[in-house]
Amino acid sequence: MRRVPPDGSSDRLMHSALLDAIRGLRWRARRASRIAVPGIHPSRVRGSSAEFTEYRAYRQGDDLRRIDWKLFARSDRAHVRISEERAVTPTYIVVDASASMAFPDGATSKWSLVQQLTVALTAVAHSSGDPAGVIVAGNPRATVQPRTRHGLVAEVSRMLQHVKVSGAVPIAPTVAIAARAASRVAIISDFLGDLDETLQTARQLIASGRDVYALHIIAAEEMDPPATISVVTDPETDAVHRSLSVDTRKEYTRAFGAWRDDVASRWLASGAAYREIVTGNEPVSSVVRRIVRDEPVASRAG
Repeated sequence: MRRVPPDGSSDRLMHSALLDAIRGLRWRARRASRIAVPGIHPSRVRGSSAEFTEYRAYRQGDDLRRIDWKLFARSDRAHVRISEERAVTPTYIVVDASASMAFPDGATSKWSLVQQLTVALTAVAHSSGDPAGVIVAGNPRATVQPRTRHGLVAEVSRMLQHVKVSGAVPIAPTVAIAARAASRVAIISDFLGDLDETLQTARQLIASGRDVYALHIIAAEEMDPPATISVVTDPETDAVHRSLSVDTRKEYTRAFGAWRDDVASRWLASGAAYREIVTGNEPVSSVVRRIVRDEPVASRAG
């Protein structure tokens, strides 16, 4: 019997190359945080930290300790020092584990990419000093609450390994739940389900000051079905079957491309950080770098 190390190092070993490739990355907040817990991100809360920002005329009720007495001696006017506080950004990653995520079979499936991406983003948020957690849509048991403790990344990895990819579960309710405990919500999905509801929820979160990341997972085989596939089925609805002839394959490709364009434009219009991620298109470490650096989207597949 193989002994599993109690610190979860065997789980880390599974993603060791990926974690080494993203070591040192920091996930910067897209906007000033409203949370005043000390951290690395700019905060909307103004205070008395060492990072000086500006002076403001003294107002009745201001803390006398914040008055710049040297400036008062020179100008005979009382001013207080305003500084920019730094805050943490609690992060929740919402994972879509519906049946469509299992396509295609094996190591090249969307679900395989989702697991790597989730572990990597958790590691980056954690190393940035932010509480990080993961919740699988529609599966309350598959949840790791946002925290900063040692072993978090291994815990997330273990949890994802035991998730059964199946069914058709709406994402929007889980996104709303995640937002209660986080100021940054990353949604990893193929968006083949309740897209309208998820967008509506995301727009509300963005309006309230939260960061929302929409990470759109697409299988390369969905964009260009292999010639060996003559019939396509909806994995979440057995009643849906479509044959692929020469003509219908062209129409499918056109319609799928139009749908991708529509999804991208709607997410970008919502104010979310949107990224389309195609299986096998590039190393996961490169995808993670562009996500956390919030690089502009040059194209759908960029």
